[in-house]
Amino acid sequence: AAYVCYIIHAVVVYSFAVKTMGGMSPLKFFKGMLPAIMFAFSSSSSVGTLPINMECVENMGASKEVSSFVLPLGATINMAGAAITISVMALSTAHTLDIHVDFLTSIILCVLAALSAAGASGVAGGSLLLIPMACSLFGISDDVSMQVVAVGFIIGVIQDSVETALNSSSDLLLSASAEFRQWRLEGKEIKY
Repeated sequence: AAYVCYIIHAVVVYSFAVKTMGGMSPLKFFKGMLPAIMFAFSSSSSVGTLPINMECVENMGASKEVSSFVLPLGATINMAGAAITISVMALSTAHTLDIHVDFLTSIILCVLAALSAAGASGVAGGSLLLIPMACSLFGISDDVSMQVVAVGFIIGVIQDSVETALNSSSDLLLSASAEFRQWRLEGKEIKY
């Protein structure tokens, strides 16, 4: 379920944001950020991917002034993949324990996960330690939620790589969209 959410977020949300905020082709954007996505996937480190992110954004035409501010900030607090992982793992646990979760509660969980993910460490598996907090929303005991964390560590090798690639690529998205939106407001042509 988490992988489906990662794909939907990357394809639908990113494409929409790049087109509406940045005014550029989503295909060109994905092509431009592919080296950063691949490095983030293989390293599982948002901070380690920072130099590659800066290079990709500058190759797309964004200024060093914008990228040197947005990208380090994004590598620290922009954790969309972590928020998805926390939400999916907590909802899966609730479903497994036959706990009914209404729509409003799941929205509250997603907001809570997004806010808490901003504080997740930029190391492999950092988001998994926030799962007990999310599970407590449903009254799930710490013992059970720590078992979920253990399962997360077992499946975490691939999951964390995908999560990091999503986190890192959204940093690129924000940086490029901010720059290209400014260009559109100034009447400059987007060449990328």
